Amino acid sequence: MTTVPRDKKTRNVGSNWQQYRPGVEEIEELRRDSTGDGTAVNHLTDYYRPFPRQEDFHKSGAKYRLFGGAAGPGKTKALLWEAICQANEVAGCDTLLLRRTYPELEASLLAQFRRDVPRHFYRKFNESKYVVTWHNGSTTRFGFCRNENDVYRYQGAEFLFIGVDELTHFTLKQWQFLTSRNRCPERVYCAGENAGKRIVPCMAGATNPGNIGHAWVKALWVDKTPPPGFEQAGLYDPRDYAFIKARLADNPIYANDREYQKSLAALPEHLRKAFLEGDWNVFAGQYFDIFDYGRHTARPEEIRLEPWYPRWISIDWGFQHNSAVYWHCAIPAVAQAFRPEAFRQHEQNLSDRGRQSGHTSAPDRNTLTPEGVSYSSAAHGPRNTDHGPRIITYREFVQNGLSPRMLAQAIAERSGRENISEVFLSPDAFAHRTAESSIAEQLGDVLIANGLPRPAPADDDRIGGWQYMYQLLESDTWLVTENCDQLIACLPTLVRDNSNVEDIRKMDGDDPADSARYGLVSGGRFAGVGAGFVQPRAMERSPDFRVAPGFTPASSADVGARFPGLRYEGSASPPSGAKFVTGMPLGEQIRRQVSATDPTSQAIHYQRLESEARKHFRPKGLPRRRR
Repeated sequence: MTTVPRDKKTRNVGSNWQQYRPGVEEIEELRRDSTGDGTAVNHLTDYYRPFPRQEDFHKSGAKYRLFGGAAGPGKTKALLWEAICQANEVAGCDTLLLRRTYPELEASLLAQFRRDVPRHFYRKFNESKYVVTWHNGSTTRFGFCRNENDVYRYQGAEFLFIGVDELTHFTLKQWQFLTSRNRCPERVYCAGENAGKRIVPCMAGATNPGNIGHAWVKALWVDKTPPPGFEQAGLYDPRDYAFIKARLADNPIYANDREYQKSLAALPEHLRKAFLEGDWNVFAGQYFDIFDYGRHTARPEEIRLEPWYPRWISIDWGFQHNSAVYWHCAIPAVAQAFRPEAFRQHEQNLSDRGRQSGHTSAPDRNTLTPEGVSYSSAAHGPRNTDHGPRIITYREFVQNGLSPRMLAQAIAERSGRENISEVFLSPDAFAHRTAESSIAEQLGDVLIANGLPRPAPADDDRIGGWQYMYQLLESDTWLVTENCDQLIACLPTLVRDNSNVEDIRKMDGDDPADSARYGLVSGGRFAGVGAGFVQPRAMERSPDFRVAPGFTPASSADVGARFPGLRYEGSASPPSGAKFVTGMPLGEQIRRQVSATDPTSQAIHYQRLESEARKHFRPKGLPRRRR
């Protein structure tokens, strides 16, 4: 690798020599033209003139920099041009710019690159790989790390500079892994006036307070202390971390924009303090600190919900405040069901015959309904393999100003022909405030008319419910699809109540979380998913509650186990009261009713249940005619 000689200034920061960042005058020296012959056509400063606070960010000599605080000071733009300057300083080096998801990357860093960087500044841009190649051979790569392990796609790579936009959307583990990629094979400048001076790889983040990474980012840069999970706390050097705080007033473009300031001032208190004032203490005591976008969310197309899975709806009623409605579904455990050797051999024979006849596959008994009709098996994507039963929250509807009947009609329209088993409504909606019917009764009249169940009071144990939600997230038993935008945005903002640390502080905009809590506690009990996590008060609420077919509620002896609500009670003999339903794959029904653990007993159970199934679905003869 060769380096572009420049009169690089250095300064001593503590005991480490750090590189002096280019300012406005130095950035101007990095201009490039389309021919590369050294004739300047445009100056870099024609396209990027840093504000004073952005200038402070570029000049900081710290190895790890954090820029931002409030909304609007030009964080993303500073991060983009820092990567551009670094790439053009050292020939043949690589730089990296990251966001958590691709839509965020497209709407921020990529959009600003396409808009602000003229075409003649770089050699080419690969639209499929999102890699910019500069005239000196250096590159700038745009990437995203939606899932926790997506950072490993950069394993083996090395980047002179790594910039992470909205750093609080990332986890500490992701940041720590990326620090291992921040390196440069050239240690010193080898030619020119800078010969012998040190090249220092560095990283930077830009962010607002809040979201899942708020606690560890605040600890490293604001509090200057190693956060929980920072295993080598003795190696933490606060001099390596520089926080360049910026507010809206630091951006001349928005400093006098009263409309934008008015929009920020109208936000709920916690968001107003974070985005307008850059207050890092507003999210202290974050409740769902375990919530992770890549781990606990999924694209809707990744989740396959079969028609026979139990589904239910949860509603948090509001008129001035938002009404929040969520649709939930319980997915059974995905495991290899035991099958007798004879049955496996029969399947193999069918498969061999299929290949001989030119067919690539043969019918599987699991893909047939008990009547023998072809049925799509529970073939899930990568997200649904090798896991216990889960609750999927797959649809949301959040809106205010709707009467109970209008809300019910909107719910019915969005439910379509789905088989909704229960509707759980916030308990306060059952009160009779006037002579007219209660809110629950008005909702129920419309829901019943559209073939949906009448609402039942949801369990409103706040402390037990929040704990239950936390444990579902911790055990990966709850997954939210990405189309539930407001729920995903709400969960990281919830903080503990100072007067009762076991509860969550009430605030404007927490309606999605309340509705989800109703659905998970009451609906999880109905579906038998993770019910052992629920506090005793929630379990005793409805002793005669119904459990969905194929799901077993938790017994008191199971509390404390990981998935207590998913164990089948049984003895060495198969259940005497075998039950079968129409529409669910027969193999799945049999697998759920086999309670034995040893292979011999499993084979006996399987054969007897198959026999019971044949009797259950045997065609009934016509009644004999009397003579």
